[in-house]
Amino acid sequence: MNEMQLKYGCNPNQKPSRVFMESGELPFEVICGKPGYINLLDALNGWQLVKELKKATGLPAATSFKHVSPAGAAVGMPLSDTLKKIYFVDDVELTPLANAYARARGADRMSSFGDFIALSDECDKATALLIKKEVSDGIIAPGYTDEALEILKAKKKGNYNIIKIDENYTPAEIERKQVFGVTFEQGRNELDINDELLSNLVTDNKTLSDEAKRNLKIALITLKYTQSNSVCYVKDGQAIGIGAGQQSRIHCTRLAGNKADIWWLRQAPQVLNLQFVDGIKRADRDNAIDVYISDEYMDVLADGVWANTFKVKPEVFTKEEQRVWLDKNTDVALGSDAFFPFGDNIERARKSDVTVIAQPGGSIRDDNVIETCNKYNMAMAFTGIRLFHH
Repeated sequence: MNEMQLKYGCNPNQKPSRVFMESGELPFEVICGKPGYINLLDALNGWQLVKELKKATGLPAATSFKHVSPAGAAVGMPLSDTLKKIYFVDDVELTPLANAYARARGADRMSSFGDFIALSDECDKATALLIKKEVSDGIIAPGYTDEALEILKAKKKGNYNIIKIDENYTPAEIERKQVFGVTFEQGRNELDINDELLSNLVTDNKTLSDEAKRNLKIALITLKYTQSNSVCYVKDGQAIGIGAGQQSRIHCTRLAGNKADIWWLRQAPQVLNLQFVDGIKRADRDNAIDVYISDEYMDVLADGVWANTFKVKPEVFTKEEQRVWLDKNTDVALGSDAFFPFGDNIERARKSDVTVIAQPGGSIRDDNVIETCNKYNMAMAFTGIRLFHH
């Protein structure tokens, strides 16, 4: 099949809509469901991301995509007991691929609500069981075990989008798209993100551990498929904060940093010990945690809304207590898809315990950015490569 009709485009008023190949067959098969225009954009971008993550790290990879940017991306490293708890997988058996998806979904659960999933490897039963519990629009993977397929086909009353990608498909070197009737053409971004890109260390600290290199590669590959401007924080093999599509670099850094901070605060005893009412839905629990960490919690206390969420009214998690906990975070990596124009980005990154950075370099204020890194003994690599994605 070289063409597939879609219900509509980005919005219901945009008809007709289809995907098609100018030559050859479509490189994917829809096993179940009726994916839409945005679903397929997420699926195909997500597949490229996880395929590259696996190539760069040798580990199975997963991503949780929303509106053509990843909400989370990760490789299949084992989870600590704390991470299992905050990802709500402490009572299930996990495979490396399931670990990858738990990390990708769990990094920013609010943004991942209703995600499109991409997996680098054949979807197994353990991963399908995790997906079964989540609100999701669909999945793309190179294959599915019989047990996994049975589980996934039961989602959304049999309408869950399940796509099988041809993992051997290689797209044309030239890609095109139209905007306002004008055709744009460019060479595909086939940049190989590897250790060599991280070899130009411009700071006084010129030490990058193998773990730091892996985390920086994960950051850069994630940015390669994130709507620009974008910044990505990574720790322990997973993106923990992604700032996408901002016009200002510092706003990317703040947005991603705030998400990384929330990820770390969710591991604090004050949050782990929250007692929710029986039967609370996952989304309501996620929203409650986000509010509990935020300044809004004082308003919630005043309104008495907590009684519908918690068995026991939680004590306020003060900003001073949060700062003490945030200062316990270590070894966070940061990637940027374009150069940092000012040292304020480094100052904000430091608040989220960033110790290693990869960015293209090339700003007229590179000296100021390097000086700010040296002030905190950060190691920073200039890749010389921009990773804009639009």
